[in-house]
Amino acid sequence: MSKREITVLTDVALITCVVQRGYADGVIAAAREVGAQGATTFYARGSGVRERLGIFGVAIDVEKEVINVVVSKDQLDRVFERMYLAGKLDTPGMGFIHVTELEKAATYVPEEVKQRLQSSASQRP
Repeated sequence: MSKREITVLTDVALITCVVQRGYADGVIAAAREVGAQGATTFYARGSGVRERLGIFGVAIDVEKEVINVVVSKDQLDRVFERMYLAGKLDTPGMGFIHVTELEKAATYVPEEVKQRLQSSASQRP
């Protein structure tokens, strides 16, 4: 029987971004350009007190796309900013983004990546 081992990641955060339907691909591309490894997306429906915005009562589409990206805390600010800009979240009604600190996460990590991380950690003061 082979020995199985869990590599626990403790220095990571989850970025969750809710955008208008059709914007997720651009947001994911922007996140990947600055180092995010991948993303999970799904469709959702939203509602709230601000379903109508603007002087003309323009309706905001209730169909949303939700993007989850796990990043190291070193990458967090850079990826967050690029996702915010790509989703046009500085425009009313376009969406919302937030960060959740993760206590621990686990996934397959290639041996060469683990060795590189261990050597860089041992070189820190």
